[in-house]
Amino acid sequence: MHLPFTPKLLAILVTTATALTLAGCDKADSSKTATQVAAKVNGTEISVHQINTILTRASGVTNENAPQARKEILDRLIDQELVVGQAMAKKLDRTPETLSAIEAARREVLSRAYLEQVSATAAKPSADEIKHYFDENPNLFSKRRIYNIQELSINKSSGSMDGLKEFASTGKSMEEIAIWLKAHNLQTKGGASTRPAEQIPLELLPKIATMKDGQTSIIDTPQVMVVLRLVSSQSAPVDESTAKPVIEQYLQTQRKNKAVADEMKRLKEGAKIEFVGDFAKPATAAAPAKETPVADNKAPPGNALEKGVAGLK
Repeated sequence: MHLPFTPKLLAILVTTATALTLAGCDKADSSKTATQVAAKVNGTEISVHQINTILTRASGVTNENAPQARKEILDRLIDQELVVGQAMAKKLDRTPETLSAIEAARREVLSRAYLEQVSATAAKPSADEIKHYFDENPNLFSKRRIYNIQELSINKSSGSMDGLKEFASTGKSMEEIAIWLKAHNLQTKGGASTRPAEQIPLELLPKIATMKDGQTSIIDTPQVMVVLRLVSSQSAPVDESTAKPVIEQYLQTQRKNKAVADEMKRLKEGAKIEFVGDFAKPATAAAPAKETPVADNKAPPGNALEKGVAGLK
């Protein structure tokens, strides 16, 4: 098993090193708690705890490949320690840029630790709550389907939409609708995708779930008109026992997010926040956002439905 040196792994290494530094891991501190040592680099210890911390955050690690992954992590930590030693020798830890980065990392580690503590207080969903969610969302589970969808997105700023709904409702093919749009000089983007129900935005799923194979529907949003055609679909139900762990994790995540949001609201309401200098001035009115077709794979801000349509891409 080879653990690639990805940006994510690099971030884990940096975060771990920063956290250990913040915890007061000074190699000159003789009072530090003894740990199991995995290696020494020029007298500096690399502990098994450091390796295990990174291992728990790495993806693709199994019981079978864990020993090899641990060895590769140790190799990376050795490389890191060699570089850190050179940086310290050149006193790079005292430069303004480095000090600023260390302080930013410190704040990030501390804020994350606190919010993780807050989110850990969220209660786990009960069996009744999990069953209720399963029963209330048949399109995701008992009536789940895999959808093959074609889409045409029309930017409303490009011209009048008059006649589009009537033309599209007469059973025309997507090719015919595209020709009609081109004839009316309307900016159009097309796309196609095959997605299971859980990959379709929740705002759109109820509407798409009611469509029959071959049916065309039009979704009207403030900035774009979207023509959706359900080319075909395949039944792929999920039973309650299979869905249970997924639902439990989803509901638990929702509760954790709410706990964090509530705590942030409490902190802001109890704090005295003053804006100074240019930040104390009223914000100037932002220029109107340029209308972007959904097919550009950029969801227009502020509209859940348009974000949902963009999610089909």
